[in-house]
Amino acid sequence: MEFAEVVRRRRMVRNYDPDRPVPPEVVDRLLDHAVRAPSAGFAQGWGFLVLEAPEDRERFWTAATPAGGGRERWLAGMRRAPLIVVPHANRSAYLERYAEPDKGWADRSAERWPVPYWYVDTGFAALLMLLTAVDEGLGGCFFGIPPQRLDAYREAFGVPEEYQPIGAVTVGYRAPDHRSPSLRRGRKPVGEVVRRGRWS
Repeated sequence: MEFAEVVRRRRMVRNYDPDRPVPPEVVDRLLDHAVRAPSAGFAQGWGFLVLEAPEDRERFWTAATPAGGGRERWLAGMRRAPLIVVPHANRSAYLERYAEPDKGWADRSAERWPVPYWYVDTGFAALLMLLTAVDEGLGGCFFGIPPQRLDAYREAFGVPEEYQPIGAVTVGYRAPDHRSPSLRRGRKPVGEVVRRGRWS
């Protein structure tokens, strides 16, 4: 598939065919592409938890889903995904990397960073997984783990404290699903969000 077509087809898929697992070679490509994301100082401070077994996926949904909340239809379709990948950012990997001689920020202070690139870079990796899914004829969705469920998630999977989940990615073969009401807002035209040469 041409890259432009991959970009045009990318959307958040919220319902999957539960009877079609993601082939192992496709899972490997998703992860191989994820680790090709750019990272500040080539720190590569990310970690990916891959959940394919039904019992692991069920443990994820139990740990990461708040009770109630009126999201039952969304959750029912998402729970059918045969693959969940949780991308994590490791801030300490960046602080250590930038304390090395070629960078020289020996104090390891996070205050020097204009934005937390450990999250930005891990987000790049998640996007590469989503684009790879489209290229492979699958769908994917990136969504957040509610803050009040992070401790339960960490405990369920033994996630070390230095790794912060930035969200989760479901992947699978698409099944019919409902369009997000947010799409009614329409995509902003390029001319509305791009400034050339000067903001005003």
